[in-house]
Amino acid sequence: MTDATLNTPSAHASADDRIGPVLDALDADRDGARARLFDFLRIPSISTDPAYAVQCAKAADWLVGDLAGIGFEATAHATGGHPIVLATQHDAPGPHLLFYGHYDVQPVDPLELWESDPFDPQIVDLADGGADKAIRARGASDDKGQVMTFVEACRAYRAVHGALPCKITILVEGEEESGGKHLPGFLEAHADDLRQADVALVCDTGMWDADTPAITTMLRGMLGEEVVVQGPDRDLHSGFYGGAAANPITVLSQILGALHDADGRVQIPGFYDGVPEMPATVMAQWDALPFDPGAFLGEIGLSRPWGEQDRSVLEQTWSRPTAEVNGIWGGYTGAGFKTVIPSTAHAKLSFRLVGQQDPEAIRQNFRTFVRERLPADCTVAFHAHGASPGTVMPIEADHFEKTRAALTREWDREAAFIGCGGSIPVVGEMQRILGLDTLLVGFGLADDRIHSPNEKYQLRSFEKGARSWARILDALA
Repeated sequence: MTDATLNTPSAHASADDRIGPVLDALDADRDGARARLFDFLRIPSISTDPAYAVQCAKAADWLVGDLAGIGFEATAHATGGHPIVLATQHDAPGPHLLFYGHYDVQPVDPLELWESDPFDPQIVDLADGGADKAIRARGASDDKGQVMTFVEACRAYRAVHGALPCKITILVEGEEESGGKHLPGFLEAHADDLRQADVALVCDTGMWDADTPAITTMLRGMLGEEVVVQGPDRDLHSGFYGGAAANPITVLSQILGALHDADGRVQIPGFYDGVPEMPATVMAQWDALPFDPGAFLGEIGLSRPWGEQDRSVLEQTWSRPTAEVNGIWGGYTGAGFKTVIPSTAHAKLSFRLVGQQDPEAIRQNFRTFVRERLPADCTVAFHAHGASPGTVMPIEADHFEKTRAALTREWDREAAFIGCGGSIPVVGEMQRILGLDTLLVGFGLADDRIHSPNEKYQLRSFEKGARSWARILDALA
């Protein structure tokens, strides 16, 4: 019988007997956890810039070494881009959990707006002057700090009990910030092993607020389209041809203006096919959240919701589909003035999708919508820019409620099931390729300035995040 077997917590032990010493160990090793995170943050693993390829490999190797030090069999797997770290520790009974994160970070430009070196992590006082402090560095919140909350929970659990409470696989990629091009192929290649997991865990999301933990249960998918309307065979003198020649900018503007009705509903035929209504229990929980639509919009200089007028702002941003024009151009846009009727007009659009909406059906219906509104002398070309469906998690599943209870206990505030207006492609890929549902639990805050100068991760988020994961692992086991 091994020491690990002797120390593995009994299934008959009380939850407090099992988890209490683990939480104590996390509290006692806060300085060590902070030092390890700082070492990780000092590596400038900017994935989108080829000049940092060596640093990305260094970050992967650092993580392999750290995970190996706490009993994982860890390897940095080469890809056509940056390495993917895969680590396993399967010597415990119980369920099998697959944790996902990423070690790559965004570029730091503009550097002059940083208050300190982005790769020299600092503990700083928060702007509100309170007692809370934050870690300032690129990657502190997105996603190195979040990854290390999970790693520290595993470290403490193993230190106390000699083994983890369940089987764990950790997968950390290095291209999330630059498109994740090689991850789907990696999942396909390792699918036989990875789909043995019971559920995936992702720590790349946030809390509802600084005191309220959250589980993100739905993500919107996305469809991208570029439209080019062609009119005359060259730019024309607006005095000679104005009034007689079709103006592609005017044509395209009229078509885009017809996308929504006066109440904000998208007018593409079939657009709402597969869009679900939220269950009454979910709506009641959302309604109970302390959310001020006026303040939400006021922060960006607006005052009134613009979209579907019969929907709340949380519905609009979490559970409803959208059609947005992201850019439009044509003709002369330089300094001064040039009186032309342009030969072409361009627009880029994104559609955020929910529920069972079919991205390809919407793409074709949108293209038909445009073609039907073209005048006889104009033609149109389309360029696709990716497509992924929305994702909805089965919150009635047992592991969702166990996780919610564990978070509630740690934060002494009922954890919220929330939506997310953005997209996290890996969640859909793990569902499509591996057949796994995902628990999206993160401890970032809305003001963490991810992708911006002076990115930060609240020290409380880091420390209580690790405690939260320890409770979650114990609860799921």
